[in-house]
Amino acid sequence: MQGNLMQRVLLDYGDGTMEVELPSSTVVVRYGETYQDPPEVDPREAVRKALENPLGMPPLRDLAMPGKKAVIAFPDRVKGGAHPRAHRRVCIPLIVEELLKGGVKKEDITLMCAPGLHRKNTLEEWYWYLGREIVDEFWPSQMTTHDAEDPDLLDLGTDEMGNVVQCNRLLAEADIPIVIGHVQGNPYGGYSGGYKMVVTGLTGWRSIASHHCPSTMHRDDFLSASTGTTMRRQFDSIGKAIERGIGKKIFAVDAVLGQRAQVLGVYCGAIEDVQKASWPLADRRTNVTLDIPEPADVLVYGLPRNFHYGPGMGSNPIFMLQAIGAQLTRCWGVFREGGVIIAPAICDGWFNPHWFPSYEPTYQKMQEFSDFAKFCQSGFVQEMATHPDYIFQFRTKFTYHPYHPFSMISMGIIALQRSSAVFVPGALKPGYARGMGCIPTDTFEEAMVRAMKIVGKNPGIICTPEAFSGGVGVHLHMKNP
Repeated sequence: MQGNLMQRVLLDYGDGTMEVELPSSTVVVRYGETYQDPPEVDPREAVRKALENPLGMPPLRDLAMPGKKAVIAFPDRVKGGAHPRAHRRVCIPLIVEELLKGGVKKEDITLMCAPGLHRKNTLEEWYWYLGREIVDEFWPSQMTTHDAEDPDLLDLGTDEMGNVVQCNRLLAEADIPIVIGHVQGNPYGGYSGGYKMVVTGLTGWRSIASHHCPSTMHRDDFLSASTGTTMRRQFDSIGKAIERGIGKKIFAVDAVLGQRAQVLGVYCGAIEDVQKASWPLADRRTNVTLDIPEPADVLVYGLPRNFHYGPGMGSNPIFMLQAIGAQLTRCWGVFREGGVIIAPAICDGWFNPHWFPSYEPTYQKMQEFSDFAKFCQSGFVQEMATHPDYIFQFRTKFTYHPYHPFSMISMGIIALQRSSAVFVPGALKPGYARGMGCIPTDTFEEAMVRAMKIVGKNPGIICTPEAFSGGVGVHLHMKNP
């Protein structure tokens, strides 16, 4: 890189940023500069129009009648935004309005948060992302949370692919089951929303372990993040098996979201039809093409301390590697296998035991294995995933399920498998980075020097500086692969 002009870039790092110097030839991917979203729509008008013309199913007001019970399931705090025009805040009252017009009584409508293996949200969090008006209208008797450890969870056996099929019983027994989804770029199966909303939000850990595991995620077709993966086929297969098992179709109200979770389009009706209709717009928004001559040798991105799953993602070493692997998956279309990743992270060993109590013991057990994929397939998974104390905390103390770290490790391993090295500059407790198979360095400059010893001088570099702080992620592709 000697002789190259340099540019200064601020990377996410801990509670602030890390300023680094990169060659002027580095492709820096930023919203508003490298790519733009399609136009935002009026979310209320878009929901109203979609509800008037659903795909593959009658309108809700035609499905509704006196005596019928409806369940409206919505995602947890992790995705979808919390601003006043956020999709679920806008569409819940409009869905309720349609049900009432059809004759369903207000007391026969239940709102259900669908967090899957994430922690249950507190009342204060519901106020934050749903708005006080919605919550006060239904809390406490008509508002609930799916419990992935409910003894009454509906067991529907296995599907044609051999996946475990489970479902929330309240949703299954509702006359009108409704789900709200956010169609946004996701390393797990290409997009959120659709059947993914049902299959990851309203089932149990054994069903989720059918796909959030090495046997699915370490396949070549998992990369890059797309709807053409085995994981996506599993989502569809499990979702359709649920519908067959409960004897009815689930009515979806999905919105394609932009960078700041603004609504770009709304689609509703039968889930399979909603997916087909919404994905073209999601493709336009999510798939970003870079005009580069060849795949990058080096990927650069930094990690905040707090993002996505909650406080501590950039300090908890399991989450740190998961985020690195997830962003590699998004960038796979512009990266050469065997390249190098440089990802500054504070990595100070704070596991946030109040939210993630099973993570630190899981990390400690990992250190007994040289192959992390084998660890994710060991007997310890069953032991931890069914641990009575962690299950109790999950059900009553607003913590993540004890299987959750294994799904995160499965993603993180991808970074180790597909690159020659993962450097973590700035780790305050570097032993934790080493414990995840990464290489800590004191400075970013040291990491870059060591990277060039692997990939050669004058490497092609792609940097996504706000990958985790900048909003809904995108998936990168080459113009002429």
